[in-house]
Amino acid sequence: MSEDNYDDIINLPHPVSRKHPRMSMEARAAQFAPFAALTGHGAAIEETARLTDAKLELGAEELAVLNRKMELLKTLVAQQPEVTITYFQPDDRKAGGSYLAVTQPLRKIDDYDHRLILSSGLSIPIDDILDIENPLLKEIE
Repeated sequence: MSEDNYDDIINLPHPVSRKHPRMSMEARAAQFAPFAALTGHGAAIEETARLTDAKLELGAEELAVLNRKMELLKTLVAQQPEVTITYFQPDDRKAGGSYLAVTQPLRKIDDYDHRLILSSGLSIPIDDILDIENPLLKEIE
């Protein structure tokens, strides 16, 4: 083989198609981008990195204060007082959860299922409640 094998075509102009428009640099680069061989892997990493809080265990004194607030609320429930409840919401997909605070009128205290039912229908397990606030409950703290 001699070195002049391409001498006849080396200086010819680059061919341009009349049917197909020239591809942009971004589109050309996308052809060589890696494909998602591990479908869902990125989502799994994001889920693992998502932080959750551990549920706090109340001490004896904190439980006593919360129980006194509950007893007072039982006498006021007919008035549907507006309360701010801080409670633990367990995470559906991993251990732990998050603490949420909601302010609504209290509709019912369900002693059988151990839940507080708010005016919106939100049902909060009493065991998940961290604190209950209402101006009438200030004296108990």
